[in-house]
Amino acid sequence: MDANLCKPIPGSIIPPMPARFFAPDLVGPDQPLALPPDEAAHLVRVLRLSGGDIVSVFDGRGVEYLARVETAEPRRVVVRPFESVKPPPEPKVALTVAQGLLKGRKFDAVVRDLTMVGAVAVQPLVTDHSEAYERDPERWMRVAVASAKQCRRAVVPLVRFPVSFRQLVDEDDAPLRLLLVEPEVAESNDSLGRLRNGPTPSAATLAVGPEGGWSAEEVTRACQAGFVPVTIGRRTLRADAVVVCAVSVLLFLWGDL
Repeated sequence: MDANLCKPIPGSIIPPMPARFFAPDLVGPDQPLALPPDEAAHLVRVLRLSGGDIVSVFDGRGVEYLARVETAEPRRVVVRPFESVKPPPEPKVALTVAQGLLKGRKFDAVVRDLTMVGAVAVQPLVTDHSEAYERDPERWMRVAVASAKQCRRAVVPLVRFPVSFRQLVDEDDAPLRLLLVEPEVAESNDSLGRLRNGPTPSAATLAVGPEGGWSAEEVTRACQAGFVPVTIGRRTLRADAVVVCAVSVLLFLWGDL
């Protein structure tokens, strides 16, 4: 690659991207907007912004505005949105990822990465091989918000309260339901690539197991309920890595990468 392609054009000015803040109460332009306390503290104490500075605010549902800071106090920040911002497009397929609970803080990383790649919802699962892992949807939502801010996504995925695998299988009604299985239990034609020539669904659910994988009973029950078993190859990946790999492959197959 030509190194000059990465250099700015002489004399050009590349404006800095404004800091982004999550504002779920965002209404529209010219309406004073108070930032949540944690966002206000970050604006004042960390970034040291003040009145007159330009920031970006988004509501987590796909709406984003440039805004001017009017009041900047450690516990109270008021901004006034003035110009709509067009965020990056969302994936064509509304993908929910049902992930078996993981050890330690690995689920935080899963939520962070799924936010970046475009999942619309994350459903924590209690499975046969799940242990008494930490279950903190409020913290996971904070992780999702922080990830959306960093990757400049205007939609924050919903992180739901954990449910049992049985409940997911019985109640999920997505047009396409996929069960990511381990290579040793997959059939030769279970690769995600088999979806390449199929229709693109409006929504889909991808179920991914915990460190110990699915039990034989869970695989049987899911397949009987209409879940399609799939794999991403013959390598065994870490539980907190395989989900992002699988979602990336799906987005590629559906034309979003």
